[in-house]
Formats: sequence, C-alpha cells, structure tokens
Amino acid sequence: MTNHHTHDSRDEAVSEPGVAEPTRLGNHSVLFVMAADAEYGPHLMKRFTPFMTGVGPVEAAVELTAALAELEARGRRPDLVVSLGSAGSRALEQTAVYQATSVSYRDMDASPLGFEKGVTPFLDLPATLSLPLRIPGIREATLSTGADIVSGAAYDAIAADMVDMESYACLRACTRFSVPLVVLRGISDGKAELHHVDDWTEYLHVIDEKLAAAVDRLGEALGEGLLKT
Repeated sequence: MTNHHTHDSRDEAVSEPGVAEPTRLGNHSVLFVMAADAEYGPHLMKRFTPFMTGVGPVEAAVELTAALAELEARGRRPDLVVSLGSAGSRALEQTAVYQATSVSYRDMDASPLGFEKGVTPFLDLPATLSLPLRIPGIREATLSTGADIVSGAAYDAIAADMVDMESYACLRACTRFSVPLVVLRGISDGKAELHHVDDWTEYLHVIDEKLAAAVDRLGEALGEGLLKT
C-alpha cells in the first residue's frame, strides 16, 4: 500500500460534519460515499473520510446532490464518486466484495399505466442503467436499489445479483453533474432470513477489510490508467 491511500492524502481536513471533501487517489479527486457509520470500519478509516448520506434512496439522492452542487460551486467537483458499503445477496459469496456492472431501481413500478416495471415515467431511461467503469481483479455483479430490506423469499422478485438501498440514487445524482460512479459492495447477508440488526452487522468488520483492499486496487488502477471503460 502506498501513502496516497492514507488519511494524509485528503485534499483538506474535514472541518465539520456533513461536508463533502474528495480524497486524492491515483492523482484523481475521488468522493467516497457511504450510508451508515456501521459500515465504516478501521481499515477504511485509514484510507479516506466518506461523505455520509444516510440510509435509503431518498436520503442518498438528496444529500449527494446537495454535496455535488456545493463542491461544483467551490470549483472542486470530483473526478469520480465511489459508492461503497454492504449489500445483500442469497446467490453471491457472503463477505466477498463485488463491483456493480449495472443498477436498477426496484421501487419504481408504473406498470398499471403501461410502463415497464422499473422505468421511471417520462424520464427516457431504461429500467437497468449500466456502470461502465471496471476495476481490474474485482468480481462483478448486477445491483438492485430500493428502500426495502430484502430477505428470504423477497429475493424471488429480484433479477439482480445483489441488493442495496442507495446506489441507484447516487448514480442519478452523479449523472446530473456528469461525474462517473463506481459501486463497491461487500455481501453482508442474504443466505438466511434477517431477524435483527445484528444479522446485518455480524460480518461488517470482515467486509471493511475487504473493501479497503478494493479501494487500494482502485487507487492502483487510477494511478496506472487501468480503470477500464
């Protein structure tokens, strides 16, 4: 690991809560975005200070849009946004980290009006949006975003490999400001039914370490010009 993966590499110290400050990574300005403090463990703490949006697509959309607008006004719009944290999946390897190749919005259903499920009416976007950037050496999976916790039989209705609650909203905010997005997710749950918050947090310490390694790989790819499109 090189020293540009440490806290010292940040453009500026974060002076107050809720202020978005990009991190310098591989000579790029990267805004790391997370939803919950529980996902931000000691290994990630050594690499960056994230912008915390709160949980769910509404919070992610509102907070990240405001953050990007504020950064743009200051002339500090990031080169890249990275949404990272946990995800659920009953098919993927638990605690493994995946980069999302596409993201869909499972809450949207205007099918009674003749629109395809997942398509936002009059937006002229498909139900599934691709994420074209690829980090070499990190497993790939498709992602579904929504406001609900998916567990057990609810996975039957999900076509994607994994589920989260923020990344589609992050993508829409990034699109508004013409900033590319990378999504990294560690699989925290999905093999068994969820009954308590501990079922989600049990393996977050493992995911923290693996996400940190993925961030290091991202930094190497950026530094070497290997981030594939």
